[in-house]
Amino acid sequence: MGLLVANLVYYPECPSSHLVVGSGRHSEVSSITLLLQDDIGGLYARPEGDQWIHVSPVKGALIINIGDALQIMSNDRYKSIDYRVFLTEGTNRVSVPIFANALCNSIIGPLLEVLDAGEKPMYKNFLFVDYLIIS
Repeated sequence: MGLLVANLVYYPECPSSHLVVGSGRHSEVSSITLLLQDDIGGLYARPEGDQWIHVSPVKGALIINIGDALQIMSNDRYKSIDYRVFLTEGTNRVSVPIFANALCNSIIGPLLEVLDAGEKPMYKNFLFVDYLIIS
């Protein structure tokens, strides 16, 4: 079993939003992150390389982000990517991401069930809390 964590994030109105980042470049440490979209926007994703893509807001849509822990457990079959959030001019924004995490004392590593015959694990096993501390 794991732990579900909900954060309440408040981004205030910003008259010079092009000068401020609401949340800098980061990947999700969790296995999966759920985010209910609003119609304001400001979320950017970087799937590969240096190109940032604006995640167009679709009010009521659910964004599902693959986190670092799932990338490790899937032996890179599923990839965690970078995200950032820019503030928007003229409006406040509230975001409530829900993170599906392993318990702190859980051992994380590639699951043997996902490895093909002869495939080597790309990661060593480690305590999830150790990963939280370094990230």
